[in-house]
Amino acid sequence: MWKQLSRYRPRFTRQLVVGPYIVDMACRTAKLALEFDGSQHGDAQAYDAHRTAFLEEAGWTVLRFWNSDVFENLDGVLSVILNKTAECLGGAHPQPSTESRASVEPFREGRRRAD
Repeated sequence: MWKQLSRYRPRFTRQLVVGPYIVDMACRTAKLALEFDGSQHGDAQAYDAHRTAFLEEAGWTVLRFWNSDVFENLDGVLSVILNKTAECLGGAHPQPSTESRASVEPFREGRRRAD
């Protein structure tokens, strides 16, 4: 999932600290928190509900996915995330980044200085 989301702007980040919690992934600009749950979360529903309530009270929108859904339907989960991001941004859909690091800071070693 990170490989897919890291291509989009506004930027997504991994393991963002929000209050006493660490969110799996997030888009700060959209205030969208993404949680990816494994089977251990089946027994932690009360904890997860409290965590979600805290994040929502802090102004975050929370999307929660089972790891199995990500593995079995990566494109579908990505589509849900991007659509919710657009909704949180007021309709501006995230776009893949077109800039590379090389285009931001071109390599200039060895060039002669113009007089």
